[in-house]
Amino acid sequence: MHVDVKICGLTDETAVAAVRDAGAEYAGFVFFPPSPRHLSAARAAALAAPLRGQATVVALTVDADDQAFDDIFDTFGPDMLQLHGQESPERIAALKRRYTVPVMKMIPVREARDLGAVEAYLAVADRILFDAKAPADATRPGGLGLSFDWRLLAGLDLPVPFMLSGGLDPDVVGEAIRIARPNAVDVSSGVETAPGVKDPSAIARFVKAVRAAEAARDRSMERIPS
Repeated sequence: MHVDVKICGLTDETAVAAVRDAGAEYAGFVFFPPSPRHLSAARAAALAAPLRGQATVVALTVDADDQAFDDIFDTFGPDMLQLHGQESPERIAALKRRYTVPVMKMIPVREARDLGAVEAYLAVADRILFDAKAPADATRPGGLGLSFDWRLLAGLDLPVPFMLSGGLDPDVVGEAIRIARPNAVDVSSGVETAPGVKDPSAIARFVKAVRAAEAARDRSMERIPS
């Protein structure tokens, strides 16, 4: 089973070239001013141009208002939205009607009961992203480089694909895939040398590790008696 790769928080041409060369399926651009990876819509559009037609270009937002979305779509034109805040199912449905692109909703996870939040979004989200729940004193949502117990996702059967994020890097992503069996994985700080500064070699190693884990999973499935 193929595992898609998303490299998120791209901020410069070197990172974009690394994503293109590695063959990642998703490229994420952040539109959230508190983040060190935040870009203007115009800057993101220029960076994303070489990826069009090869990778799905994703706009990550956090509880953005209508004006922010209009600017993102008028100037940047994402293939997909990634909603990383407290957006309700009704908000997602409205955004899909207005902009007619798929939407991925982030669900923050620390313990098993956190998975209960996904139920409300299954009828409207095209993909679910499970990320580590941010610490209580965090100024930004998401895992912030932290991980959660991947065993919480083992055996999860959803009607939509799910992506795994939070604390992933080239050294641990294979184990995460083996345990959680996601449809896709997402990385940002795990392939950086500093916040917002991507390491091309780490991007290449991350994608290579995913492909190796994917192949190992396929081999293990072939050994299961029918």
